[in-house]
Amino acid sequence: MAYGSYVESLPQIEEINDAKFIVVEATLAKVTAAAIWIALIGGLLLFMRTNDLTLSELLLAGMTWVQDNPLAPLAYIVVYTIRPLTLFSSVLLTLAGGFLFGPVWGIIYTIIGANLSATVAFFVGRYFGQGVLDDESADGFVQRYARRMRENSFETVLIMRFIFLPYDLVNYLAGFLRIGYWPFLLATILGSIPGTIAFVLLGATLAPDEITNMFLTGELPSLDWRPLAISLVMFVVSIALSRYFKRREQTAETTPKAA
Repeated sequence: MAYGSYVESLPQIEEINDAKFIVVEATLAKVTAAAIWIALIGGLLLFMRTNDLTLSELLLAGMTWVQDNPLAPLAYIVVYTIRPLTLFSSVLLTLAGGFLFGPVWGIIYTIIGANLSATVAFFVGRYFGQGVLDDESADGFVQRYARRMRENSFETVLIMRFIFLPYDLVNYLAGFLRIGYWPFLLATILGSIPGTIAFVLLGATLAPDEITNMFLTGELPSLDWRPLAISLVMFVVSIALSRYFKRREQTAETTPKAA
């Protein structure tokens, strides 16, 4: 009887071992990815130390290089895309976009680069968040908060954009909490456009010595209040539209049931 019970339990033991192996494998993959990320940042720091440069000075040198280079737009978008991996200020790069390309192309290139960088940070956060908050039945505070954010993905991200929470923090957090990508991206596009316009227009008015001082000291010039006022109006309109479409969706879902 004992031997028979042991044989019957073998499949369960194998399932447990397989589950443990999957967990260990996923953990090792994340540790490896984190190690590569740290190694890349370490390589960048070593390069800057060897050449006696700060990150701001390095990007300032890059700006000088791209000013008369036909590949400047592509280089700017690529740098903006990988920027969240270095945690460099998005505001400084946005101002640089206005300075380098003017108000029109500066806005276009910055919107492309900013949303690509948001996508990179989002999926990095999602990768490291896999398996952390997957238990939908759990009733802890973090799980409840994460569920509320997923249920109201668009509004949540849009509000975080308009109250100027750290750009990269929102991206990583949204991915980590497994917020839907398309609501996240749409809210990011709408929520980032007003601030992008304001900072690019400001960057387009800066003289070379002002942009250099800004990069080296981190001191930002004063912003025009009018683009910020536009952002507030867009915030109110976006929230109103979001609530309107959400009510329509809920009504459409309940109408067939009532019928």
